[in-house]
Amino acid sequence: MSEPLVAGVELGGTKIFVVRARGREIVDRMMIPTTAPDGTLGAAKQILLDWHSQEPFSALGIASFGPLRLDRTAEDFGRMLPTPKPGWTGADIFGALAEGLPCPAAIDTDVNAAALAEAYWGAGIQEDRPSDCLCYLTIGTGLGGGFVFNGRPLHGAMHPELGHILIRRAEGDEFPGVCSFHGDCIEGLVSGPALARRFNVSGDAIPATHPHWDFVAHDIAQLVSTILLTTAARRILIGGGVGMGRADLLDRVRSKVIEQLNGYLSFVTHDSIATIVRTPALGEQAGPLGAIALALDALERDNKG
Repeated sequence: MSEPLVAGVELGGTKIFVVRARGREIVDRMMIPTTAPDGTLGAAKQILLDWHSQEPFSALGIASFGPLRLDRTAEDFGRMLPTPKPGWTGADIFGALAEGLPCPAAIDTDVNAAALAEAYWGAGIQEDRPSDCLCYLTIGTGLGGGFVFNGRPLHGAMHPELGHILIRRAEGDEFPGVCSFHGDCIEGLVSGPALARRFNVSGDAIPATHPHWDFVAHDIAQLVSTILLTTAARRILIGGGVGMGRADLLDRVRSKVIEQLNGYLSFVTHDSIATIVRTPALGEQAGPLGAIALALDALERDNKG
């Protein structure tokens, strides 16, 4: 039996990818700059309609930057919640992309979707089966986090907003942070804009020997330790430009996690930490494959009725 043809949309703050795949293998990919909602979503929808007329796809997955309303019982399901991105607050992401397509569709945050892809096909695979508890962090322009528990992305009243967790600061670190809501929440301390403000230079130009990297590693380790203590995650994947761009930083984070937990979690040891806290296996493909994972998940649920 051939793999189903499905479509996916990965909506980012600067660009949007529209993909279609047979099973998990992406066979077509198109990129659109993210501008105003009507133009961006309209262009993506036209690609989907053209593809569907050529060969109908079986399901659609939408992985979008947030915050999003993901409660299907809510009147504003699938819409963008208040966001600093100009013009996007209230944008009907799900409706603009899925309406009129005769197939099941799903929407989730880009980080939840990436977590799902890693759980299915990447770093979440353990002993030939998906991890039962995985967290995906992306550290770049902002800081986002998603979870997959027992094969399903985590939702409640909303989706996780890990970027705005407040952490215990390192002694001697006086950097006030850059978050417009909370100042020194974790996003305000370690995102790309935060690093540029903290170091007065872009992150990729900061030497690894700069002493303030110790503060950054401490802060990220505080977040990782919090996640381990609250969820006992088997994997915490750190992606994004900051997360994947500095192997030396990841090593520092691991050491500080061990130090901060101080032996309290028996499964977090010097021998295991590198397998627990690591980079995504799918790399930059986690995003578009996340949209495909959502589509395949929607198709599976629809087939089960």
